[in-house]
Amino acid sequence: MIRITRRMAGLMAGGLLAGPLTARAAEDRFFDSAGVRIHYIEEGQGEPVILIHGYTTDIQGQFVDSGIFPALARRYRAIAFDACGHGQSGKPHERGAYGPEMGMDAIRLMDHLGIRRAHIVGYSMGAHIVAQLVTLHPQRFVTMTLGGASGRRNWSAEDQRRVDIESDEMDEGMLRSQIRRLWPRDQPPPSDEVIRERSARQMQGKDPRALAAVRRSNPDQVVTEAQMRAVTVPSLGIVGTADPYLREFQQLKAAMPQLELVTIEGASHNTAPGRPEFVAALERFLAAHPAAANG
Repeated sequence: MIRITRRMAGLMAGGLLAGPLTARAAEDRFFDSAGVRIHYIEEGQGEPVILIHGYTTDIQGQFVDSGIFPALARRYRAIAFDACGHGQSGKPHERGAYGPEMGMDAIRLMDHLGIRRAHIVGYSMGAHIVAQLVTLHPQRFVTMTLGGASGRRNWSAEDQRRVDIESDEMDEGMLRSQIRRLWPRDQPPPSDEVIRERSARQMQGKDPRALAAVRRSNPDQVVTEAQMRAVTVPSLGIVGTADPYLREFQQLKAAMPQLELVTIEGASHNTAPGRPEFVAALERFLAAHPAAANG
């Protein structure tokens, strides 16, 4: 396991992070994915890198504002799309529109763009999507990067109870249980006032019924330890040391020795993507596993 500090990130990134990262959005584009309108952006040239964001956010908040997308676009063909139910993409209210279909949106986007194989990166919900997608269609990917989440593995009755509670809360536009679950391990629990304020901010302009359907589809994205162990594409995990998902990454590393695990000191689930260590680790990993070397 590699632990990256801020100083190491600067040294590793070298020229990549030497200048300011311009958080500008590329041109908005759309395509039809099995009847759902999907919004995406792309910029840069080179090997394609596809990015899938987390729950209740979008490509702008997760990848553009954080600097990840513009950083990658300097050396790669960076592509990011708003997952179904999010951002400017379509927002069905049926559970069946989500689950594995969220991963298939990436495949259909690749087909739309004429891309045979790509690097794929997911954060949080996006990482859960990527974990299942790569087990089902490994031939389409050069590398896999899981950020902030390690796949919906070892699904239990408690996991199902959590999904039931969080989806019912989402029907009311509330993120109470999710905020508590992902709160930094090194901080006191959030107050009710903080939870209400953060829920209101994260849910502004969003469709609660669509997001509730996304949450209810979580069991449809479950993968087994055996499936993850069988993944042969080079794989990277990135997680903050204050992220509750750290333990699950450590468990995955034990079951999947080929996984390269990078931790970001002091980063929480919400802050890790914006840390320079995140993009530094990702850039280093992608450079070490070019498409030409992976068939």
